[in-house]
Amino acid sequence: MIPLPLLQQREIEAGVIAPLFSAFAAEVGEPRAREIVGGVIRDLAKRAGCAAAAHGNGITHLKRVVEKWTEAGALELTVLRDTPDAFEFDVTRCRFAEMYAHLGLADLGGLLSCARDAAMIDGFNPDIALTRTQTIMEGATHCDFRFRKRGT
Repeated sequence: MIPLPLLQQREIEAGVIAPLFSAFAAEVGEPRAREIVGGVIRDLAKRAGCAAAAHGNGITHLKRVVEKWTEAGALELTVLRDTPDAFEFDVTRCRFAEMYAHLGLADLGGLLSCARDAAMIDGFNPDIALTRTQTIMEGATHCDFRFRKRGT
């Protein structure tokens, strides 16, 4: 089976998760529904990070993970630093944010996509830290991803 580009996977997932989220929110309230869905999303992301680490879990291997994120033009990024101890870049276009907005799910985009990143890196390699202070999904002009080996 040929894997789908990540953008396409997220669109399919959104079509299933959004109505479930709405039903949960109606039953338990939106804050609790966000907690539940967010927990599941983070768990899935950590598992995906662990699976990706099976092929190596250093900064060089992390760049391959980021390449998967950019497939089919899903993200446009500008690399700011690329060393053995750090991989830092800005995302200047996020088609994930565009897709969620197009589907009328802009309010869920951060929960369904951006919230995965810290959990993914924790599963991939807890000795790599992610710092991100803003996202396009939240209305910023760019996302600032800073991956660094801890202690450097």
